[in-house]
This record gives sequence, C-alpha cells and structure tokens, in this order.
Amino acid sequence: MESILIVDDDFNLCTVLKEELLEVGYEVDFVNNGDDAFPFLDKQRVDLILLDLKMPGKDGFEVLKELKEKKIKVKVIVLTAYADVKSAIESARMGASDFISKPYDFDELLITIRKVLQKDI
Repeated sequence: MESILIVDDDFNLCTVLKEELLEVGYEVDFVNNGDDAFPFLDKQRVDLILLDLKMPGKDGFEVLKELKEKKIKVKVIVLTAYADVKSAIESARMGASDFISKPYDFDELLITIRKVLQKDI
C-alpha cells in the first residue's frame, strides 16, 4: 500500500483529504506544519507528500529545500491556495513533481497522485 503524508496547516482539509484518500486505498497521515514533517519522516517512509506552500513556521518552499538538502527521496505534489505561475515554477525547480491549486477537485487530485506515484524519482 502506498503511503501519503499531508503537510498542511488547515486541520479540516487534512482530515477530509485523509478520509478521501483512505477510501481509495492509500495509507495516509498528516502533520499541520513544515516543522513536524521531518520528525515524522525520520520515523516513517512515505511515497508521496502533499505539501502546502503557505504555513506558519517552515513553509512549503523551506520543506522542499530541506528535503533536497537532506537527500530525502520522496515525491511531492504542491497543493496550495496560493497558486500562481511563479510559485509553480519555483516548486518544480525545487523538486516538486506537480502543482495543484485549492480548492482541489478530488478526481483531478487522484489522477495526479497516481501519475506522480508511477514516475521514477
């Protein structure tokens, strides 16, 4: 079973998205800020991170930077309400596999997740 970590400061979004993803067969956990992502990743391997960009503390760009610095091989889809071309380009440059804007369409998100999980890192 493939595992997904949601890193987003919106608790309600995390709980709804976790339930949606559990229903289609993924193993799902979430943390509500970028600072908590790395202690989680130190304990558990995940196949994919759904990452918000704007969070208090360590934001999504900082998380992407730290993933790269620590050489943590994990696929990342940026899922953000602050979707613009500049953010999408910067996210891709920093290692994100894809970029989806909130509010998301679950079917579109699911297609993107499946596509990204099939790619090699």
